[in-house]
Amino acid sequence: MRTNFFSSRDSSSIHSESTTTSSSSSSSNRSRYTFSDQMMEENIDNAEAIITQWEVQGGSTYSNFSSLFRNCPKQAKQLLGAIHELKETMQYLIKNDSSSESLIRAQNLMDLAMRRLEKEFHYILSRNREILDPESISNASSTSTSCSDDEESTHNNNDEVEEEPKNHNNSIMEDLKIIAECMISSGYSKECVTIYKLARKSIVDESLYNLGVLEKILTPSQIQKHDWDYIELKIKNWLKGIKIAIKNIFLGERILCDYVFSSSEKMIESIFVEVARDRALALFTFPEIVAKYKKLSPEKMFRILDLYEAISTLWPEIEVIFSFDSFSAVRSQAVTSMVKLGEGVRFMLSEFESAVQKDTSKAVPGGGIHPLTRYVMNYLVFLADYRDSLEDIVTDWPLVVKSPLPDAYFWSRASDDSSDDCGESPLAQRVAWLILVLLCKLDAKAELYKNVALAYLFLANNLNYVVTKIRNSNLITILGSEWLSKNGAKVRQYVSNYGRMGWSKVFSAFPDDPMEDMSQEYVRDCFKKFNSGFEEAYRIQSTWVIPDPKLREQVKVSLAKKIVPTYKEFYEHYRGTFRREIGQESIVRYAPEDLDNYLSDLFLENGGISGSTTTSF
Repeated sequence: MRTNFFSSRDSSSIHSESTTTSSSSSSSNRSRYTFSDQMMEENIDNAEAIITQWEVQGGSTYSNFSSLFRNCPKQAKQLLGAIHELKETMQYLIKNDSSSESLIRAQNLMDLAMRRLEKEFHYILSRNREILDPESISNASSTSTSCSDDEESTHNNNDEVEEEPKNHNNSIMEDLKIIAECMISSGYSKECVTIYKLARKSIVDESLYNLGVLEKILTPSQIQKHDWDYIELKIKNWLKGIKIAIKNIFLGERILCDYVFSSSEKMIESIFVEVARDRALALFTFPEIVAKYKKLSPEKMFRILDLYEAISTLWPEIEVIFSFDSFSAVRSQAVTSMVKLGEGVRFMLSEFESAVQKDTSKAVPGGGIHPLTRYVMNYLVFLADYRDSLEDIVTDWPLVVKSPLPDAYFWSRASDDSSDDCGESPLAQRVAWLILVLLCKLDAKAELYKNVALAYLFLANNLNYVVTKIRNSNLITILGSEWLSKNGAKVRQYVSNYGRMGWSKVFSAFPDDPMEDMSQEYVRDCFKKFNSGFEEAYRIQSTWVIPDPKLREQVKVSLAKKIVPTYKEFYEHYRGTFRREIGQESIVRYAPEDLDNYLSDLFLENGGISGSTTTSF
């Protein structure tokens, strides 16, 4: 078959045909490559016509610079199209003829185009500072804050943190994003990032400076040299600025960075670290330095708690904004500051307890509210406003006491619901203990009164003050209603003891049955005992006080119910038995209504009579 197949042609003819075919193929390839090269040249020519039109002249300033992206969006679009075509042409030439003069020409044109984009990028960043202010961006953005720390979830951070703002800065941010993507894809990421970092870092610094929080951080040794007034001023400035710094400045900066450089997560991290990390680290170092102040005292507690609460409240935002691994130092510093502040709070609580235990002030005249009671309870009321922070601080700080706490002082539950069996919280235990320390001191001060009735009145007044403060403040949410119930009953017991001891001679002046038959002499003796006992009690108690109007009224009503009805029966039954003789003391000195008037004059804080019209002693 091979012989038959080639029989009509000799080998030389076959060779000639083969040579002709090969030559024809080579000629065809050369023709095709020449055509492609021609197309590349035309692409370069077209790009050159557009790019050179907008070439940045040497020494040009912004005063005579007209932004294509701001003023001529159609031309800006043409420029970007030309760059895209030029980039594809360069990729072709690099693959097929990397040493061609056309590639060098294209590279030079690309340099011209990139210089124009650099100028545009810098112009937009610098001339729109107000619109691109981080606060404006964060306020205009409906940002999602559901970022995760793990690497896989962080890949989606751009979609979560970044959300296109809904106002006039939308087009400006879009222009920045388009320019950045073009420069990065063209191999000019370094130039783009450098311009962005310098521009945005200065804006962050300026924003923080205007807040009053951008200044040199004092060292622990330096801060000891300043008085508290100076430190407190710095704390106020920090507290005033930290929320804005986190929720507006840093968040806004993260949103802008995420949006402009959304094509590269690693680039976002490196840029944002350069712009924000050092400043954020300095901000969260300040609270730790304050916590190390050696002159901390109970009065400084609330500023320390303000610092702790500020960081605690902002923690969700801190985790989202500074979610990158390269910001671990910032997150760690925030936690460290909270730990040190918590240690400071514990120290001051211990100092507060010690100060109460060491108090040596005397009992107050009239059995009124002791200054120690006012100080302790007002202090605890303010502390209760920091309940959440205090719960965190004392959770792992067990209360150690030498003896079990009395239920009446220490009763507290996490909920008023009787079905709740979660028991006493660490904070409730701590607060109840501090109140117990106070009440023990008050018991000791009550023993200083020579009059037992006055001692009970003093205890009633002060415990009632404690109960009232708890009822009308956030302390009720810590100690619970049963604590109030038990100690409210104790107040009533103190009042009962006061009445029994302070008016015993009055209560015993008349027989149990004032209507039974009695001799005139016995009746006379009853009136004398009553007059003597009432006048003595009134005289002694005329300087005693019950500051709380509600408790004062309750005591007066209670006394009146025990004294007046019995006296009235006895008075109406026997008042006609005695006639006052000239030169002799009256046996029946008071009408029942006189007693009400005298009782109404008691326990006023001015210690005076409010206008009784009765017979004077």
